Amino acid sequence: MHFAHDDRTQQFVEQLTAFMHEHVYPQEHVFEQQLAASDDPFSWSTAPVLGELRTAARAQGLWNLFLPGDPAEHGLGEGMGGGLTNLQYAPLAEISGRSGHLAPAAMNCSAPDTGNMEVLSMFGTEEQKQRWLAPLLNAEIRSAFAMTEPEVASSDATNISTSIERDGDEYVVNGRKWWITGACAPECEILIVMGKTDPTAPRHRQQSMVLVPRDTPGLSVVRPMHVLGYDDHEHGGHAELLFEDVRVPVSHLIGEEGHGFGVAQARLGPGRIHHCMRAIGMAERAVELMCERVESRVAFGRELSRQGVIREWIAESRVAIEQLRLLVLKTAWLMDTVGNRGAHTEIQAIKIATPTVVQQIIDRSIQAHGAGGLSQDFPLAGMLAGVRTLRFADGPDEVHKNSLAKAELARQGAARTERASSVTTQGG
Repeated sequence: MHFAHDDRTQQFVEQLTAFMHEHVYPQEHVFEQQLAASDDPFSWSTAPVLGELRTAARAQGLWNLFLPGDPAEHGLGEGMGGGLTNLQYAPLAEISGRSGHLAPAAMNCSAPDTGNMEVLSMFGTEEQKQRWLAPLLNAEIRSAFAMTEPEVASSDATNISTSIERDGDEYVVNGRKWWITGACAPECEILIVMGKTDPTAPRHRQQSMVLVPRDTPGLSVVRPMHVLGYDDHEHGGHAELLFEDVRVPVSHLIGEEGHGFGVAQARLGPGRIHHCMRAIGMAERAVELMCERVESRVAFGRELSRQGVIREWIAESRVAIEQLRLLVLKTAWLMDTVGNRGAHTEIQAIKIATPTVVQQIIDRSIQAHGAGGLSQDFPLAGMLAGVRTLRFADGPDEVHKNSLAKAELARQGAARTERASSVTTQGG
């Protein structure tokens, strides 16, 4: 068993770490201030610092690192990213997660654009790739993924009620979506929308996905959603959307009719590991900030770092991070070697474990900071709000726990049957 990164990954780790210290960390507050001062705080283009960071990232080849496969297949030249395995990309996602509102965007590795680019690269037609994938790869536009709905329990993706009806050479979309990340941003030009094309088909063959340009008549942004009081403008907001007789050409169908659920699962697998690695990056930074804080503060005559409870928090946090990282890296390795389906159990395990544990670590860091940890002077409150959403994003904890337990019961039952069969055979 080999625990070291390969040479290529290690090179990227060192390069990205330097980029974070030299470019990203010093500009975090500048990015927030520029957006907050803008007439449209959801517009990334109003923050000049993001453009500067993107220029620097592209010049260093820190671009589209999430995208699997041959970069040339996606129209990317040498040094323009892509081509890494899940295992190679995982530590880079962790490093970028230390500044989750800025670093991924600087490298064109931010959700939901990453998942949408993967969908288009896997299932898009050549026309769709030229029109939408190419500008996304170049960060010329943004995109959104519209699946979650306010009127149904979206923890069950087959529940969606948005209709996508064929009318001649067009699809007509009607429904309401919410928590659609990035859709508030004016740079968002295309949405991947999931709805039902055939409510009478088998449960997992009722759904399809279509591409809907944001300026299509009948599509409106109802409001931005707040996350624990944050509008999350650094990520382009989370919109509630209304589709009223929205018409798009049949050529905007992604894949085939009735394959929407399968496309969604293909999209969410890599997304879950990206989220988890970035969350581990948050946890690392929270521990770093906690250690710095407790060594600089005195209470009751001695440094906070000498208090037993504080040392317990630090020790438990370190153990938890190491456990999470090993589990996530194992999952990435399985995805590379046996595919997403073969790694299904581990993907669910990291999705269950990571957000909850990271949430606890960030909470400890906030507590160690005192009231300052709740303020805008530190990134911890925003990190806590962000990681709390991950217990819903890409499926809530309870759904993954139920599915994982069901699989474990089946596995244990099969093992018992096999043992009983072996004993019977030997006895006979």
